[in-house]
Amino acid sequence: MGVRGVRSFRRAAVAVAAATALGLSAAACSSDSGSDASSQAELTAKTSPDAATLAKLPAKVEGAEIVVGDPNAPHTVTVYEDPRCPFCMHYEGGGAAAVAKLAAEKKVKVRYTIASFLDANFGGDSSKRAVNAMRASVEQGKFPEFHAAVFASQPEKETDDAFTADNLLKIADKVPGLRGPAFDKAVRENTYKDFVKAAEGAFESSGVNSSPVILIDGKKPAGDGRAIFNEEAFKKVLADAGIS
Repeated sequence: MGVRGVRSFRRAAVAVAAATALGLSAAACSSDSGSDASSQAELTAKTSPDAATLAKLPAKVEGAEIVVGDPNAPHTVTVYEDPRCPFCMHYEGGGAAAVAKLAAEKKVKVRYTIASFLDANFGGDSSKRAVNAMRASVEQGKFPEFHAAVFASQPEKETDDAFTADNLLKIADKVPGLRGPAFDKAVRENTYKDFVKAAEGAFESSGVNSSPVILIDGKKPAGDGRAIFNEEAFKKVLADAGIS
């Protein structure tokens, strides 16, 4: 679980528990704040297995958040995450699939606050560049698909500064209709840097101290938090919260 360091978040014991639950070593998410970013900048661009569902979902910007789904949906899932956080990637490949299906049925909307604190922890600008590109994808009506593809394409280590403009555009190639002069320019020129800064500020002022954090109608899900990494387990948690 991504957590800030001294200026940022401290790493909580729950990160170790989550790592164990996922079969990952605790070291996968425990680099010290201030570590240098890896020079490795290669990644394999992937698409989300839920791309067809995500393609049907609308998205819009509301302040420092990006809201996906029918704005009149009766329930809200709030998501706090950082593009470099491997546990966020596991959520996006697990519990997020259950949320996407419910959003497609207009039962929930999803409010994303996408932070960039791991850049301060590990060096580089990967998270900032990824958040900027995600914001740019909203203008093309492709945020849900691209957001999921970025996490699916995450490099092996959070220390890898691999979300370069070239790599983000390579990921965008996996999303039909996303690439074009306006999107490409926004990615290369960091057009939405003010949004990136605002999103990080909203994350810091929210009281959240780790990522991913998922709230269901403003409340943390019942249990030890591991269900968010598994589609069927999180589907049950959502049902227990009255969303099915």
